[in-house]
Amino acid sequence: NLTHPVVSAGIRVRIHEKDLPQALRIVENREIFTLPEDTSEKIGDIVVPTDFTSHAFGAIPVAFRLAAARKIGIVFLHAYIDPAINSEIQLSDAYSFTQADDELSAQLLKERQAEMSRFTDAIKAKIKKGELPAVKFTSVVSEGIPEEVINAYAKQHSPYMIVMGTREASRKEKDLIGSVSAEVLDSCRTTVITIPEGCREAMPLNQGRITLFCNLEQTDIVAIDTLAHIIPDEKAEVTLVHVATHRDRLRDTTKAMKNILTYARANYPQFTFKSVNADINSMIPGEDNVGLVVVANKKKNALTRLFYPGIAHRLLFKADVAMMAIPV
Repeated sequence: NLTHPVVSAGIRVRIHEKDLPQALRIVENREIFTLPEDTSEKIGDIVVPTDFTSHAFGAIPVAFRLAAARKIGIVFLHAYIDPAINSEIQLSDAYSFTQADDELSAQLLKERQAEMSRFTDAIKAKIKKGELPAVKFTSVVSEGIPEEVINAYAKQHSPYMIVMGTREASRKEKDLIGSVSAEVLDSCRTTVITIPEGCREAMPLNQGRITLFCNLEQTDIVAIDTLAHIIPDEKAEVTLVHVATHRDRLRDTTKAMKNILTYARANYPQFTFKSVNADINSMIPGEDNVGLVVVANKKKNALTRLFYPGIAHRLLFKADVAMMAIPV
């Protein structure tokens, strides 16, 4: 305003409809402004955390298929806790590092690296047999609390996504406190796919049925767009599930759901869309053969996560189904 210069209360920008998901990512996420200006030239690798146990292996076929489709690599990440260091830190504020501790830590690192070497040799054997697609992969062994190591690696390297194997729901309930998968889902700002131990499909999307939980906000469009970019060649039936909150019960959400369906059907013709409503206590609608659950995962502080866990956190412990948590 040249006549009466003032600070503008807002800026209106006209965009093409096809650019709406990208525009929403810019508007809704402050973190995007800390990234390089052009990140389209190189896509990050897929990170697969592993503790070498049986349930961790469920993530491998999924990660390799996605990496082969996107022509990117895989990073196997193993984190371990050094008992010598952590026990001393817990007992006192001051910590003196001795030569004996140094030798013990070096020996422990050597053992973990040898275990990772055996693990990667097994992966190479599966590739030679044709059980896995030929995808380049590397490995990283790091000392630290697993969820903190995973989050730190994601912040530093900006991976394409994280694919994690998890225990069955009945066993995960026993590990409710301190679950690595739950902590990563709650705090990581990278797309995370969790594959439960009981999921036997080489890729959950083979069943072609996807349930996407939505809150009837702009972030739902970001979640749908991310899903379409991750699995662009899949012909899938996507069910949009609106979990009604107390606020939603006081307003008519029919129009909002209709608008999202209209936009999704017009811009993502490879999918077929339908919608249902679900009560907050019934997290998964009564459908058989759901191959994948998709959740738009909003960022929350630690206190909020403790008293009001998100849908992704609750689903992790309730259902033995593959889940994709998309940060919005």
